[in-house]
Amino acid sequence: MAQLETDIDIGIDADGRQEIAHGLARVLADSYTLYVKTHNFHWNVTGPMFHTLHAMFEEQYTELSTAVDEVAERIRALGAYAPGSYKAFAELTSIEEETGVPTAQDMIRQLVKGHETVARTAREVFPAAEKAGDEPTADLLTQRMQLHEKTAWMLRSLLQ
Repeated sequence: MAQLETDIDIGIDADGRQEIAHGLARVLADSYTLYVKTHNFHWNVTGPMFHTLHAMFEEQYTELSTAVDEVAERIRALGAYAPGSYKAFAELTSIEEETGVPTAQDMIRQLVKGHETVARTAREVFPAAEKAGDEPTADLLTQRMQLHEKTAWMLRSLLQ
């Protein structure tokens, strides 16, 4: 990750800001990769659940679009530069890219896994934010975990 801006005095030392920003970059990469995957599935879903899934995936990628902006802006507020290229996201993400067109059921399975991954990544970053007293990041991570856990549950329910 690039150097931090040094003239920031928000009550979190540079090492703490760097650690948090790096963790948030991973959350951003996972979120962006999941956004692209969800948008792909929105475009390409077929089958008897087409209308339901098409609309659901649109709602999900729209929410993810807002989320990536919020995470990137938090990284900037900490004085770091947010990753913004496919190459950077590919290096940071834990989510596998989908290059084919899976069945609707496999799309759902992949999205469950993706939302669970983002929740886990956010949870891994939380201790650094808590240790530094970074309440805005802790709040953002809590919101992201709640959303991704709920979305995974809702998607999982479609597989039963």
